[in-house]
Amino acid sequence: MEATERRRAAAEKVRAAEDAVEQLKAGLAGLGVTLPSLRLDPVSCAGNEPTPLVDLGRCNIDTALRLCEVLAEKESGHDR
Repeated sequence: MEATERRRAAAEKVRAAEDAVEQLKAGLAGLGVTLPSLRLDPVSCAGNEPTPLVDLGRCNIDTALRLCEVLAEKESGHDR
């Protein structure tokens, strides 16, 4: 694989991870959940062959409890 192809493949991985973060943010927002620190981990995107990771970050107790509530609703089949 040429250097140009490797750079293109690396950029595609990062773009796919960025899209995943945006989809996750939108999906959670639709359920009334906001993870304020949700982002793409910048260190995992560094280098010639990045392996992007999604950093879910930290949240307060109210957000954690809301997330638990949404998961319980989904599990019991009671979607909002």
